[in-house]
Amino acid sequence: METIRLRLDIAYDGTDFSGWATQPGLRTVQGEIEAALARLLRAEAGQLRLTVGGRTDAGVHARGQVAHLDVTPEQLEKWGATQRRGATVAAAAPASACTASSEAARLMTRRLNGVLQRSAGDIAIHSVAQAAEGFDARFSALRRRYEYRLRPKNARRDPLTARFTADVPRVLDLATMQRVSEDLLGLQDFTTFCKAREGATAVRELLAFDWRETDDGAYAARIEADAFCHSMVRALVGSVVAVGHGRLTPGELVGLRDARARTSSFTVMPAHGLSLEEIGYPEDSELAARAEQTRARRDPLDD
Repeated sequence: METIRLRLDIAYDGTDFSGWATQPGLRTVQGEIEAALARLLRAEAGQLRLTVGGRTDAGVHARGQVAHLDVTPEQLEKWGATQRRGATVAAAAPASACTASSEAARLMTRRLNGVLQRSAGDIAIHSVAQAAEGFDARFSALRRRYEYRLRPKNARRDPLTARFTADVPRVLDLATMQRVSEDLLGLQDFTTFCKAREGATAVRELLAFDWRETDDGAYAARIEADAFCHSMVRALVGSVVAVGHGRLTPGELVGLRDARARTSSFTVMPAHGLSLEEIGYPEDSELAARAEQTRARRDPLDD
């Protein structure tokens, strides 16, 4: 069956979700969006499936999530059609062309958001657009960028940001945290910071790990890598926080990394301080090759 691939750019407050991935009996981001799509396009449950660029755990937020969806030409036409004097008119290019114009894309985005607002006001669809040839939201990605926000002891608490800022009841040395974060950069085996999966690799390239103080007095970490294994971001932040309050020395942390074994020497940080900010992709001409390369070397359960 002929299908057209669409790219969805998504944001959500993860507080009340049991993560991204659909789980029986639980409220998830994927479940809410797929249910909205089914209502919008009058499709059977499970017919429309999203593939996501970065699966998030329970309580984790996103401003820059990306997913793709395959639809039929008929579904695309129905989704992007406008009503004009009682007649249905395709806002997209002719269905035979299997394309979505910018006008139709805006309409499709607005319609999906309209359905979601009735049941999931904590999800926003930023855009819906036809994907470039070869695009795969998961495997075409070059990098993923997260932000982790925390508030150290004695910092002024801001209730307006409490849902996405973790409290750390200790005084933290931000300069030391920055220095040790830089020591962790590069292509490394991050088994120490990952929940092990049998047969999976924890080799990742950590591209950026830096800190800043925000206007509301929180500390925010920017963490970017080609991909992350499960719990890696929150574990990395927890390890650096342990150095920031003196539980570990910078040398001890590097030693723990090189030991490649899970440890109780630092605490994995709470989920609600974490947000997926951006997923980066190559030029359109390189999307398919990147997806093929990633599939060949990446454990299918990791992001």
